[in-house]
Amino acid sequence: MVAGLAVAIFLFWGIGFNLNEVAGFKPLFSAGSFTHRDITQFAMLRKTAEVCRDIAIAQGRDFTLPINNGLTSSAVQKACSSSASSSTLSSLSFYSAISMTYMSNAAIDGLFLLSAARHFDDESFSEGRDLITSAVSSVKASAKQGSYISARITLGALCHTLQDFYSHSNWVELGNSAPFSTLIKPELPLDNVADLSTPTCKACTEGNCIYNLLPENKKLTSGYFSLYSSKKPAGKCSHGGSADMTSSADPTGGINKDDIYSSHGFLHPQAADLAIRATMDMLEDIRMAIGSKPFLQLMGISQTSVLAFVIDTTGSMSDDIEAAKSVSFSIIDSRRGTPQEPSEYILVPFNDPDFGPLTRTDNADIFKKRLTSLTAEGGGDFPEMCLSGLLLALAGAPPSSDIFVFTDATAKDSELGSIVQAMIERTKSTVTFMLTGSFSYRRRRAVSQSQQFTSRSLFQSDIQLYRDLAHVSGGQTIEVPKSTLSQATAVITDSSTSALVTILQVVRSPAIAENFSIVLDSSLSNVTVYITGDSPFFTLYSPTGVSQSGSVANGLLGSILTVGNLKRIKLSSENQKGEWRISINATSFYSLKVTAESSVNFLFNFVEQSQSSDFTPKANRPFIGRNATLFVSVTGGDSVTVTDVLLVEASGSAVVNGTIKAVGTTDFLVNIDTIPEWAFVVQLRGLFNDSLAVSRFQRQSPTQQQGSKLTIKAQPSSTIEPGIPLDLNFTLVNTATGGNYTIRARTDRNFNVSFPNSLIIGAEGSAQGTVTLIAPSGTDSGTDVTLTIEAEAPASGDSNYLALRFTVMNKVTDLSRPVCQIVRIKADCPIECSSALWELSANLTDGNGTGIAGVSINSGNGSLSLSTVMSENGTNVTLVSYNASCCSQDVELVAVDKVGNVGTCFASIRSPTSTISPSGSTSISQTQSTAAVPIESASVGTSEPASLSHSVSTSISQNQSTTAGSCASYSVSYSMCVALLGLLVPFLCG
Repeated sequence: MVAGLAVAIFLFWGIGFNLNEVAGFKPLFSAGSFTHRDITQFAMLRKTAEVCRDIAIAQGRDFTLPINNGLTSSAVQKACSSSASSSTLSSLSFYSAISMTYMSNAAIDGLFLLSAARHFDDESFSEGRDLITSAVSSVKASAKQGSYISARITLGALCHTLQDFYSHSNWVELGNSAPFSTLIKPELPLDNVADLSTPTCKACTEGNCIYNLLPENKKLTSGYFSLYSSKKPAGKCSHGGSADMTSSADPTGGINKDDIYSSHGFLHPQAADLAIRATMDMLEDIRMAIGSKPFLQLMGISQTSVLAFVIDTTGSMSDDIEAAKSVSFSIIDSRRGTPQEPSEYILVPFNDPDFGPLTRTDNADIFKKRLTSLTAEGGGDFPEMCLSGLLLALAGAPPSSDIFVFTDATAKDSELGSIVQAMIERTKSTVTFMLTGSFSYRRRRAVSQSQQFTSRSLFQSDIQLYRDLAHVSGGQTIEVPKSTLSQATAVITDSSTSALVTILQVVRSPAIAENFSIVLDSSLSNVTVYITGDSPFFTLYSPTGVSQSGSVANGLLGSILTVGNLKRIKLSSENQKGEWRISINATSFYSLKVTAESSVNFLFNFVEQSQSSDFTPKANRPFIGRNATLFVSVTGGDSVTVTDVLLVEASGSAVVNGTIKAVGTTDFLVNIDTIPEWAFVVQLRGLFNDSLAVSRFQRQSPTQQQGSKLTIKAQPSSTIEPGIPLDLNFTLVNTATGGNYTIRARTDRNFNVSFPNSLIIGAEGSAQGTVTLIAPSGTDSGTDVTLTIEAEAPASGDSNYLALRFTVMNKVTDLSRPVCQIVRIKADCPIECSSALWELSANLTDGNGTGIAGVSINSGNGSLSLSTVMSENGTNVTLVSYNASCCSQDVELVAVDKVGNVGTCFASIRSPTSTISPSGSTSISQTQSTAAVPIESASVGTSEPASLSHSVSTSISQNQSTTAGSCASYSVSYSMCVALLGLLVPFLCG
């Protein structure tokens, strides 16, 4: 079970004023109004459903899901599944991606509240659009590199600014019923914007602001806003609200539509609707740039399980590498083409002194090739760079991944333990160590082969580090002889499902005799119990009282695999529902973990409340001893009633109860009175209604959380330019005793980082520091890097961290979309359309831009061929040849340049609607068109005027019975015909 998600770059500052009245749409919650969360979620669900629908239609499959604002992640996940298999589907990954995006959206109000450009305040239209277009470029670049976490974080921030335009400007009041497409098209001019001297508002009358916009002003404006001063340009509108000082100056009042109670709240629904549609348009632009499959990965819809290995490649590891190959190949080969096929493969090798590179691919054959290429050789001194390799995998893998580490040695880089733990907490990934060192021999370099030593005594002194990290993540430490490692890899097969949930997990050290309750509901299948430790004795009891001892390999309740320190119990498939019990007695450390497959899961985030009633996300550990709030979402859980949300001691039995407030059908705000000093997991309890009966329900987060008495605050940038130092200022705040605090900072990519080694803070004080980060020159755009800043208190060992993700971006200067020149369209189409083809030829260029990177068919069932030639002026021209059956009458081509600028080119032929002789045909031949047309999505012949996009796209639509060779044959006027076809073919225009 995954208990949360990474919102990796944002931290709320706790500004002491009413955020409800100064931001855009409310961030997360607002009764009766649309919030940024609602708008972002609606847009992502609808656009994802549209993409899945288009894929289904192209594949000849039915897609019956209505696309509207009533969609749920579970419904879209199910509709997007291409298989009719009854395999359990989980929407957790999908909803996690949506949640990560709207959480980063909400964080903008905490981080950049006073940035006019980020909220389109103060008529900052040019600056706001620049933020949007640069962020769109960053999202595209990240997605192309597979850096989906960074892409989602940037996407959320981008959505906030784009959506605020419709709340803060007068776009709605001007009578516009469509989104302002210029905001995502930097090549278009920002026309009709009120200048500084143009009055735009008059004073509201007795608090009524319905008519405060000047009717004679037809230009675009937005409200001015300030917390500290009432000054604003003469005659200008204000944002409005009690926190906006400018709204008290003439002209008084405001024009924002943030909620239904705002100055122009009567237009709030229209503004929200346009914000949803604008967000969908922006998502469509991203989809066309990166392709449908990567887009679905960005949305999280296509992620099933992830197969992630971190493997020691020193000389003694040949057997371990073979075991990893065997289990992964078995998973790949048995699940290829099924809903359970892993969506991504992660591989990080390590030894000493090297680690990496990271292989991340969705191609199973590439993963197989990389894994096969690993060789066990060398050795050096005994410890290896295990944690460096694990850190690279944690940063590169999707959130909530199961990562398996294979080694037989101690960690040479054990000083990274706290940073690895921080990354585990942020990514919510589970780490399991497959250790064979306690049972094997390992050779030193520079000694003869006969001079070998057993690693057991050395290994046991350091094994606790692996146990601690596994414990924090919800994983296991499995110690087995090399000869039986292949049996233990059954845990890898078990975890390779997207629907894996955790029912219970406990760790006891020192061990005591104890009884545990395991609550199973009717949604669960493939229930598995894992016990690791030194010879624990246990007995399992079913709800009906039947028991089975741990010494019975095959009994009435299930089958037990014993290998090394692992006992794996697979429960029989019958009569699982109810309360099971397991009694365990051991003499030393042991862990108990119970997992199953289910579509019902949950995730959570810590959020912070402002002085208003809304919340923004918190990006690091909460304060010990203070209250805190969890935002909990149940996925696939329409049949679940949540009764309890608990913080359960990770290594004990203490419990802190939360107070639950429903904020939606499956969403809850949970108030925790006091964050405990001990590490904890989050546990949900409730009732499950399967239409036949009501049963008890329980889920638990596998990853531990813990509080701290210090925190780190920062206001980061989301991008970093190669070779240019980035100075990141941070503040360390302490609520305990003062002293000299140790500071550590590191990136997952070993970028150059400089930082102060320590900061001196007084009791309940603060201190400032700066981290300087440099991405090497030549780093590819879209590369993401995670910077972790950690502060540790003196003596107590208390620590906190801030994990920040940055996207490396070269400066984008190419803002122009590709250009299309239709060269020839030939259609000889009889009534029996299947017996003939039509053809299109076109030239695509990118002017003085970065060059065309790819051309694809967005709609149409024909074939496409491409070639590149050099024009007379030295420009590369992509020659496009398309042909299709006359039954497939439309085509839309998508061209993308090297920085992600997108254009589409649409052409259509239509069969005559009145009678025509069976042998009759229509032929259009355009051979020398000179009209170069910017590729756009609008098309002539539709209900949308071409002027909306400030360009003309090529569309030839035959839908009337007329003779060939006349413009009367097409649904265009004579003047439009000339514009479309060019002066060299006047005979076609009559």
